Amino acid sequence: MLLVILAAFAWGGLGRTTDEAQALARKIESRYKSAQTLGATFLERYSEGRRTAEVESGHVFFSRPGRMRWEYEAPEKKLFLSDGRFVWFYVPSDRTVTRARVKESADWRTPLALLTGKANLSRLCGRIEILPDDIHRPPGHAVLRCIPRGEGHPGGAKGLSAGESPESDFLEVLLEVDRTTGDLASVLVRQPGGVELEYRFANWAFNPPLEESLFHFATPIGVAIVEAPSESGVGEPRTH
Repeated sequence: MLLVILAAFAWGGLGRTTDEAQALARKIESRYKSAQTLGATFLERYSEGRRTAEVESGHVFFSRPGRMRWEYEAPEKKLFLSDGRFVWFYVPSDRTVTRARVKESADWRTPLALLTGKANLSRLCGRIEILPDDIHRPPGHAVLRCIPRGEGHPGGAKGLSAGESPESDFLEVLLEVDRTTGDLASVLVRQPGGVELEYRFANWAFNPPLEESLFHFATPIGVAIVEAPSESGVGEPRTH
């Protein structure tokens, strides 16, 4: 997930990228680019307008190229998995798993594939900048703001790779980074209609030994596979 952001930030053609933003981008890149596998704990927050936010948490694992596994533990056990070709969303209590090809998935965990080396954020961001310091932010943390390319930007949504979403899917993406270590603390995606999707990360592990089977979905006995319509992605039930 990070390599995308990393390469994007270091790219010199992002427009109004400041020297400070480029320096921080290089720090992130040096921190993550050599990692073949990653692990972390996460907290996910989803809100829509004035609706009460939905909060879930668990563990996430990434493996290059293009694979990830999100194990939700609270408040309900769920699994979101990408094996590089398909994305799977499984809720054990429903006895059903939904499957879609990666290129058809609009779920924002797929562009988070910057940590798996698959997404290409430089095609989505017309500008990347550092936001002013905030007293509510942990000391030593900075926030990089990604503004999507509009129709007037060359390279807009054409030629998006598997796992990328068109720029109309978001208004901005905010990435909170530890200036000292280069660790990614959070990713906040703001979408039209007041929708916000935030992932907060902690306890990063770099190059942990991960079994190959971790990134392959084995359908349990008695569980039905539902193919997601091509125009929709696999993700939370609210995205179907």
